[in-house]
Amino acid sequence: MVTPEELADGLDRVGYLPDPGLATAAHLALAMHRPLFCEGEPGTGKTSLAHALARALDLPLVRLQCHEGIDASQALYDWDFPRQLLHLRALEAAGPVDAEAAEASLYTRRFLLARPLLEALERAPCVLLVDEVDRADDEFEAFLLEVLDENAVTIPELGRVAAATPPLVVLTSNRTREVHDALKRRCLYHWLEHPDLAREVAILRRRLPGLTGRLAGQVAAAARRLRELDLLKPPGVAESLDWAAALLALGREELDAEAAAVTLGAVLKYREDVQRALSAGVAGR
Repeated sequence: MVTPEELADGLDRVGYLPDPGLATAAHLALAMHRPLFCEGEPGTGKTSLAHALARALDLPLVRLQCHEGIDASQALYDWDFPRQLLHLRALEAAGPVDAEAAEASLYTRRFLLARPLLEALERAPCVLLVDEVDRADDEFEAFLLEVLDENAVTIPELGRVAAATPPLVVLTSNRTREVHDALKRRCLYHWLEHPDLAREVAILRRRLPGLTGRLAGQVAAAARRLRELDLLKPPGVAESLDWAAALLALGREELDAEAAAVTLGAVLKYREDVQRALSAGVAGR
């Protein structure tokens, strides 16, 4: 089992720079076979953490994107009805068929569509990313809790499917609503903040090797000032990277007021936010 420091080094090698607290939380999730619940503002690196863990640990990544109205058939498994219908027609064309035998032949592994949760149980060890769980409803939370408790599921027609090794589960939430305590109690918890200035500069320079330290510092400082404004969507690290990449693509060596004005669309995604940033003179200060 890797140490927190070794895990941090592994994440560093794949381009993700965790702080010591996050590296320790991920290490404990591995060591204790507990899901890691990552909560924080959009753009703080929650989803990227799961991708980086998969690369650093050389494990496959399985992603379940949550949304309003998601149910068990979308998350666990479903039956391939078009193929089942074609199979049934082929049986009928071949001649008389026993109804019970025909029905039994429809519910085999051949016609099962594995959704992310079942795929993770079958592929484990792997990293299972349950992204934006706060978008799902209460019923789905209860279902998810049951699957995570057992690391197994029973398919009535086929039997029980259990993971030989529990997947490393990373759940993310942007806190659009409060996730129930029952699910949080099952997990280790970590709140992700936006990186401090030095770490954001390091992330920018790691991901964009052609970026100078001066320009990286200007972009990171401007992004931090933008986050202090009352914006509809404050920029995360992903937007800082896009902003720096846009400046590089234009051959800019400095983030002055003119360069900021023509590239704000890379970092802000609402007209009102762009106007507020320009009025505040945030970039290029």
